[in-house]
Amino acid sequence: MLKTSAVPSVSAVPPSSGHPEGVSNDEFRAAMSRLAAGVVLVTSHEPPLDPEGPKGEDVGMTATAFMSVSLDPPLVLVSLREGARMDDLLAEQPLWAVSVLSESQRHIAGRFAMKGRVSDRLLFEDIPYVRGEASGAPLVGGALATLECRTEQRVQAGDHTLVIGRVLTARVPSAEGGPLMYFRGRYRHLG
Repeated sequence: MLKTSAVPSVSAVPPSSGHPEGVSNDEFRAAMSRLAAGVVLVTSHEPPLDPEGPKGEDVGMTATAFMSVSLDPPLVLVSLREGARMDDLLAEQPLWAVSVLSESQRHIAGRFAMKGRVSDRLLFEDIPYVRGEASGAPLVGGALATLECRTEQRVQAGDHTLVIGRVLTARVPSAEGGPLMYFRGRYRHLG
């Protein structure tokens, strides 16, 4: 005779958890805040709506959900909040760049992470950068590494879009300093 055991059903989870799986937003945030992540600035150049009009605008966003995906072909992934300006822009503009920020660039990370911030034009105003040859996007001076990418795939994942990009250029312009890290809700450095 085959013996069966009772498997708890999803409905056995208390309704106060916030999700059918049983984890609340606060529990999930607390757990994930224990994962140290590097900090990058994702940038793109928004082309002008009218070719005869203004020259377009540079857009930037701080990200900690960034990773290498593949060596052959060279692919990276960045996670963007669905409906964010960068998500909307990269849905139409396939070229973008990433600057891996150094520990001395905390002010840049904070500036581009602000909610209700001023225009991107003003955010870039006093930051040294060069324009990428492949993407046309700003590459921050003093970054530990820079990458220029072309979107290969966009994947909807909950309230975020995972943007997978083929790396078109990769440079290591600065070997000075350590990486800027994000851990337990704050920017930090190694050491």
